[in-house]
Amino acid sequence: MAYVGELDTGQKIYLENQGTQTVITSIFSGSGQQQQSSNSISTGSWSAEPEMYKTANGVVVEITAARGKYYVQIQGSSMSVINETPSPNKDRQMPMRQVESTPASSMPPMEPMQPMKPMEPMKPMKMGDMEMKMNPMEMRMGNMHMQMGSSLPSSTSDGVSQSKRRFCSQCGESVAPSDRFCSSCGHRLD
Repeated sequence: MAYVGELDTGQKIYLENQGTQTVITSIFSGSGQQQQSSNSISTGSWSAEPEMYKTANGVVVEITAARGKYYVQIQGSSMSVINETPSPNKDRQMPMRQVESTPASSMPPMEPMQPMKPMEPMKPMKMGDMEMKMNPMEMRMGNMHMQMGSSLPSSTSDGVSQSKRRFCSQCGESVAPSDRFCSSCGHRLD
């Protein structure tokens, strides 16, 4: 069996003792929307019906179990167990009624996601004087040419293979493989 208490804000608080756990569910129904949150605390079996008290910040739920009393502060959709014992004002006690069970979420279960379809291979692209191709990846723009994945290293105008070309880690200037220092900034090359 479960218990429900209704707040003035359209929010309902459901309490249910499931074995050694107390499940607290807050359901807020407003204009065209519904929010639901649940928390569970280990209380053991209840020895009395739960009670709910209105506070300045929301409500306090008192749960009496074989192990003692437990107090849960509920403010909007936030719930927290209170460590110190509050002094509930019996004049501010809110009515709770017994129901068969906590209602299940009214949202339909989500459908499993479908796997993505494989991507189409990229076709060569041309914009003005820029051209891009895949396999091997290649890009041409004006007199500039860049290629990745090529099996044969191409040579630059100074005859140095592109696969052996080095750059200064400090300034980015091109340096020869035999250089120990950058000719542009003087940085020691490793």
